[in-house]
Amino acid sequence: MLVTGAAGFLGSHLCDALLAEDCIVIGVDNLCTGNLENLAHLHNEPRFQFIEHDICNPLELGSADSDTVDTVFNFASPASPKDYHRLGVETLMVGSVGTRNMLELARRYNAKFLQASTSECYGDPEVHPQMESYWGNVNPIGERSVYDEAKRFAEALTVAYRRYYSTDTRLVRIFNTYGPRLGRSDGRVISNLMVQALRGEDLTIYGDGSQTRSFCYVSDLIDGILRLAASDESMPVNIGNPVEWTIQDCAQEVLAVTGSKSNIVTTTLPSDDPTRRKPDITRARTLLGWEPKVTLHEGLQLSLEYFRQIAKRAE
Repeated sequence: MLVTGAAGFLGSHLCDALLAEDCIVIGVDNLCTGNLENLAHLHNEPRFQFIEHDICNPLELGSADSDTVDTVFNFASPASPKDYHRLGVETLMVGSVGTRNMLELARRYNAKFLQASTSECYGDPEVHPQMESYWGNVNPIGERSVYDEAKRFAEALTVAYRRYYSTDTRLVRIFNTYGPRLGRSDGRVISNLMVQALRGEDLTIYGDGSQTRSFCYVSDLIDGILRLAASDESMPVNIGNPVEWTIQDCAQEVLAVTGSKSNIVTTTLPSDDPTRRKPDITRARTLLGWEPKVTLHEGLQLSLEYFRQIAKRAE
């Protein structure tokens, strides 16, 4: 199994899950946003190999390595707003040139290819909840377009390789996910709020906090991805938790779990920030027998010690 973006939040958890299934795993990451600490526990794992590489350049594998490539999991991309705003052109390139290079690698070795896509393909949706048949409401030149359009193009390219070259492909649309290894300062809701609460700082929410998100704990998400990889489904499948939370209510839940007495304060809503986000997971339930098990309260408790440690580092 080859995992790009292996040193990232989701990529590193995926590597762990594949190793738990007795796979041999090659992890690839250029470390522009990934963190080798996420893979430190695999340092002495003989079934894991790490390659520092930018997939915008073709990846050449040795003959011994290439024999093991049965599936390519393409998770390489800046994923948080702070990162893709900082690395806008790089985000577009990894979604286009990088995805093509990995599709070519999968084609060369007759491997299965799973593309990590995103709920951002739906933009600021006019349909609620979002189902896979919805084409989305995306601003192609807005501040978030470098990420949204990179992922939308990656989906189109993945489907084209299946259509024209018969590449065995999968597409997962990932909704807001959280858990240990989420970046401390990457601008995502859960990491921001948990670290602020644990440091006794004001909890910052954008706008009036009425916008909604659906938060999926990382173990549930990885389970869904592995089920999709093992299935015969080639069209997009939403993987996310359909329980919808306002950001205001999420902040209150963070206060409850952490025991923090912090205040909640508001700031300006970013441009093109989606007002509602909730997956329709009918296809995941029907095709994969999957649905999330971990509630937000349980997931925050499972993540508490991790966020406590990174809050201490930030002091």
